Amino acid sequence: MTGLADHLIILPIILPLVTAAAMLLFDERQRRLKAALSLLTLAGILAASVALLSGAASEGGEAPQVYALGNWAAPFGIVLVADRLSALMLVLSSTLGAGALFFALARWDGAGPRFHALFLLLLMGVNGAVLTGDLFNLFVFVELMLAASYGLVLHGSGEERVRAGLHYIAINLGASMLFLIGVSLIYGTAGTLNMADLAGRIPALSDDVRPLFELGCAVLAMAFLIKASTWPLGFWLPRTYAAASAPVAAMLAIMSKVGVYALIRLSLLLFGPAAGASAGFGDDWLLAAGLTTIAFGTVGALGARELTRAVGFSIMISSGTVLAALGLGDDRALAGALFYMAGSTLAAGALYLLAEILARDDIEIVEDASEQVFADEYQDPFDQETREEAIAIPLTVAVLGGAFLACTLTLAGLPPLAGFIGKLAMFIGALSSEGGGPGFAGWTTVALLTLSSLGVLICLARFGVAELWVPAEEPSPKVRPVEFAALAGLIGAVLLLTLFGGTVMGYMDQTVAGLGRPGEYISAVLGAEIR
Repeated sequence: MTGLADHLIILPIILPLVTAAAMLLFDERQRRLKAALSLLTLAGILAASVALLSGAASEGGEAPQVYALGNWAAPFGIVLVADRLSALMLVLSSTLGAGALFFALARWDGAGPRFHALFLLLLMGVNGAVLTGDLFNLFVFVELMLAASYGLVLHGSGEERVRAGLHYIAINLGASMLFLIGVSLIYGTAGTLNMADLAGRIPALSDDVRPLFELGCAVLAMAFLIKASTWPLGFWLPRTYAAASAPVAAMLAIMSKVGVYALIRLSLLLFGPAAGASAGFGDDWLLAAGLTTIAFGTVGALGARELTRAVGFSIMISSGTVLAALGLGDDRALAGALFYMAGSTLAAGALYLLAEILARDDIEIVEDASEQVFADEYQDPFDQETREEAIAIPLTVAVLGGAFLACTLTLAGLPPLAGFIGKLAMFIGALSSEGGGPGFAGWTTVALLTLSSLGVLICLARFGVAELWVPAEEPSPKVRPVEFAALAGLIGAVLLLTLFGGTVMGYMDQTVAGLGRPGEYISAVLGAEIR
């Protein structure tokens, strides 16, 4: 390692870890200092993520960048790997994190202890999970992410929040147990947990151990499908996310995509055409899981009676869309699904923030929430609020209405915003053919995606009409400038995806093409130069 650029890949992990540890030196009366540290850290993570993405997108960026911790070579040492998919996830998580953190600064960071430390640790877990090059450290980073999310889901107390949070913890502990069982079976049969090394060994597995190895992969996939909130394993998501505070729910939107990321990474790396007898393992199941999740999410969204629950079902649809595209096995469809995932994740995060603002009609806000936090652990600290310093101008409703419309069009995948570009690319891929017409799976995918667009549009338009787009006697929702800044940042990111749709779509195409050449990933990791 010779320069700062060589260490760039580890910054999205080290920065939040060091800052979160340093925050233990300060008590809750020093919230402004903690907020400043969090903002500086997030700015550093975002800058490093954009630099990694820029490097991956540049000419010569086809080969993944490998970082060997302690200069120990793979497969014995721990390696971090940044390719186009990892860099995309890093930018997505840090952008969403920035929006959620800005919104939390208005009041939610004072609604419970250690908010900033937990928030940064969650971000560290997400970043580590998408950068790690071996399964054991993937487990470690996912557990770090989950441990932080347990505290954040319970953040702010309130009976409903505590009840939903305890269910969330129990379900994810079960998923973690499956994760460990799957990893143990894989190590016991293949003898390695380094992803690149594992991919190289799969074709040579004997027929005696291959069924046990594939059983381990299936158990591992079960854990990721729970985390990706696929049907019928994702029933917990709409209720849990709806019970969490708005900035936490917005940040949690990226967590289901970590499960999706892991399924994409392992499916294309381990079970490509070079995997011998295991080639294509699980593709049909992924397609079925994706399609049923889209159908379940659409029905759930139509039946939702609260906006926050409708957003949760939209997140499930987004996860199902990517998994269906992965199961189809078409590069253009998967590239379109990744595009849709980026836009829909940002829009879902923004919609959680909007939902909290729109729910303020019948509440007032305390002057200093931190003084109320521990008065009653079963009482939401903002249920009995009495005073607010915020902007209440007629333009507020128009701005919120515009933001709501942008989120609705993006999640529904309708023109002219980013969601439409992704879904259109998926349609082209699903209906394309190599030597024949589109098959049953392609037509079914297109039909379900069309119905989900219609369902999400009807569902969110219903909430929009009720909350924003008809004259009401209630005063305009009161929004602080920092909350406007958070919303503007997330909506702005969606608009940038739209304006640079051609460039971003080209990046997604290259990402999927790179994932289809696992040999480059294996060579980069196992042949990384140690200095």
